[in-house]
Amino acid sequence: MSHLSSTVTGHLRRPNENPVEAPAETPPADHELVMKVIPMPADANANGDIFGGWVMAQVDLAGAVLPARHAQGRMATVAVNQFIFKQPVRVGDILSFYAKMERIGRSSLTVNVGVYAERFATQGRYIKVTEATLTYVAIDDAGRPRLVPRPDI
Repeated sequence: MSHLSSTVTGHLRRPNENPVEAPAETPPADHELVMKVIPMPADANANGDIFGGWVMAQVDLAGAVLPARHAQGRMATVAVNQFIFKQPVRVGDILSFYAKMERIGRSSLTVNVGVYAERFATQGRYIKVTEATLTYVAIDDAGRPRLVPRPDI
């Protein structure tokens, strides 16, 4: 028998299925699809919406994809320059993460990430739920900043 009684589990709310009034958007053509993920009930708060921290962690992972190609080695997130939650994320949404390199510096790399949700009831229709700009820095084995490799010209 589970250590959780039925009285405890009976207080959990069902996932939030209320419709969201948001315009459909087309994912940007100048961004690259870098990740897709489906949030699960364990990722939801007491209101049935997905925790903002969970979304932030996924954006950090997705945001690292393009900079990793340039850094060609270890790198670390050094700044979340901007993070905007535009719409709630729901259990079962199919989240698509699109990224675009904004800047490549000597040791730092800045990327823009847009997150689009495809909902059960509106398959094929995307809603922009989050947008963020993050900066990563290339680091050496000791954790110190290092130069981003430049391709030979």
